[in-house]
Amino acid sequence: MASILILGLTVIVSLTGLWFAPALIERNLFRPYWFLRSRQYWTAVGSALVHGSLAHLLLNALSFWFFAVPLERAIGSLRLAVLYVFGLAVSDAGTWFRHRNDPNYACLGASGAILAVLFASIVYFPSQKILILPIPIPIPAPLFAVGYLLFSFYAGRRPRGRINHEAHFDGALAGLLFVALTDPSAWLRALSLLR
Repeated sequence: MASILILGLTVIVSLTGLWFAPALIERNLFRPYWFLRSRQYWTAVGSALVHGSLAHLLLNALSFWFFAVPLERAIGSLRLAVLYVFGLAVSDAGTWFRHRNDPNYACLGASGAILAVLFASIVYFPSQKILILPIPIPIPAPLFAVGYLLFSFYAGRRPRGRINHEAHFDGALAGLLFVALTDPSAWLRALSLLR
């Protein structure tokens, strides 16, 4: 399964960087200013494999797990992998465009790609719910997604830990666009539930 491979690779690389080899994180930071100037092309993917803290990794890993596994069952492993890469590419492109003239900006994390998966999953399963402890009741996935974006907006105004909160919005749009381009009928089914 693509979701297990993506999650496993991300967890292994992130934990290696956090616990054993901090230079791995530093080397894989996405630096838009240097991306083309110094040909740091690998950082477009490498930055998604490293995280700034254990809490950052845990939030991303759980969010990915909750939404990627059921989505993969619905659309297949290949389409899930393409969606993940598409979300990563769109969020990297947005980050590059916004910060291409800032030599000090650097970011990491897979949140853009994960938000693409999350929002695509909501189109396919608009009534799904997730349980997040310690909250004792299931949370509707669309509400979780909106809350995630609101948190991203707030956290993006006070950036810490090199987390690219702006990429969350790009990833969310990428997920919605991916479904519109590859399976418009899923959008129609989701919209019919709103009537």
